[in-house]
Amino acid sequence: MTGPHRAAVLGSPIAHSLSPVLHRAAYAALGLDDWSYDHFEIDEAALPGFVEALDSSWAGLSLTMPLKRAVIPLLDEISETASSVEAVNTVVLTEDGRRVGDNTDIPGMIAALRERGVEKAESAAVLGAGATASSALAALSEICTGPVTAYVRSRERGDEMRGWGERLGVDVRIADWAEAEQALRAPLVIATTPAGATDALTESVPKDPGTLFDVLYEPWPTGLAAAWAAREGAVVGGLDLLVHQAVLQVEQMTGRTPAPLAAMRQAGEQALAAR
Repeated sequence: MTGPHRAAVLGSPIAHSLSPVLHRAAYAALGLDDWSYDHFEIDEAALPGFVEALDSSWAGLSLTMPLKRAVIPLLDEISETASSVEAVNTVVLTEDGRRVGDNTDIPGMIAALRERGVEKAESAAVLGAGATASSALAALSEICTGPVTAYVRSRERGDEMRGWGERLGVDVRIADWAEAEQALRAPLVIATTPAGATDALTESVPKDPGTLFDVLYEPWPTGLAAAWAAREGAVVGGLDLLVHQAVLQVEQMTGRTPAPLAAMRQAGEQALAAR
C-alpha cells in the first residue's frame, strides 16, 4: 500500500483514550512518518456507516466499548482468540480489501503477567463479571492450572461467567461479591471492576499477597493496588495491559516487529502524568 496510512480508535466515550498516544509513539520510534492515528466518537448505530466508508488508505482500527461485539457482523473473518470471547478490539484492513478481526486484550494480559514473572498460577480469582472478565478467563485458560473463582453481584452474572468458563475450558466457581475479601488470598487476583468498586477491600489485603492484576489505569494506583504494593505484593496495572495489547495492534497493522514497547509505555506514563 502506497500513500498515507491511517488508523484510529473508535468508541463512545473516546475522548480520554490513550490509544492515540501509544500508537503515535510507536510510529515515531519506527520512523513511520506517513502513518497517522486518530480517535472517533462512534456508537453502535454509527459503526456500520463508518466502516463501509473506509478507503484503501486505512490500515486498521482499534475498538473499545461498546463496539467490540457490534463490529463482528461487519468483518470478513475473525481470529479464534476473538471468537472465543465474541469480542474484537482490533481490525486489520488487508491490501485486498478484507476486514480481519482479532482480540489483542487476551494475549496482552498474558504478556503483561509474564513481564512480571507470572507464567503459571495454581488458582486465581476474578473480581467482576463484565466484558473484561471474559477476556481474563480466556487469558487464565492459558496460565491457570486450577480453579478460578469469580466474585459477582448477581446470579445472572454468575451464570454468564460459568458459561464462559465452560466455553473456554476453565473450572469457574462462583462466589457472591459480599465474600470478595476472600478473593485476595488467591495467588493471582484479576480485578476487572470499575473505579471505586474494590476500595472497600483495601483493609483486607493479606500480609503476604500474591499477584494483583488491576485492569484500571486511571485513576492510578487504585486503592486496592496501593494497599497491595504496601504489603509488597506484585502489581500489574491497566497501563501494562493497554501497552501490551497496543504493541500487538501496531505489529498487526504495520507489519513491523517488534513494536517499541518501551517507547510506547513511556509515552503512556507521560500522558497520564500530564492529566
